[in-house]
Amino acid sequence: MRPVGRQSAHDRHVLTETERSFLASARRAILATISPDGHPRLVPICFVLDDVRPVLWTPLDDKPKRSDDPWTLARVRDIQSDPRVTLSVDRWDEDWSRLAWLRCDGRAALLEPSAPAHAAVVTALRAKYPQYAAHRLDSRPLIRVEIERATSWGLPNES
Repeated sequence: MRPVGRQSAHDRHVLTETERSFLASARRAILATISPDGHPRLVPICFVLDDVRPVLWTPLDDKPKRSDDPWTLARVRDIQSDPRVTLSVDRWDEDWSRLAWLRCDGRAALLEPSAPAHAAVVTALRAKYPQYAAHRLDSRPLIRVEIERATSWGLPNES
């Protein structure tokens, strides 16, 4: 995913290169939002990561859901009332010496289809997930997560 904005000094210190690589190569993550009653709400997501900044986007795709209206989804309502989110990506292996995980805390917002970055993000999502070719991503909002802090375990140490 090409960068939509410029990288700041803060951006360079949020994710290490190893964490960035681990996150960018992951096929799915778990997104946790906070429900109005304070309970965590978790949902698996597909996503793309900005090439430079600690920002990722996930679509509100048209896989079957209780409602076709993305604005009625619990995760959207949660983000509108409290933008704090957490993402979790892990690597499982029967050889436990290969286990690893990355947790990213950040703030989420909705990116409307009319936003300048929307088309580029949809293109990147379709490149990573060919299944999205048949989805109406162009006309649906996306969730943008700005990662503020990352914690990892089991990833190679960086020198």
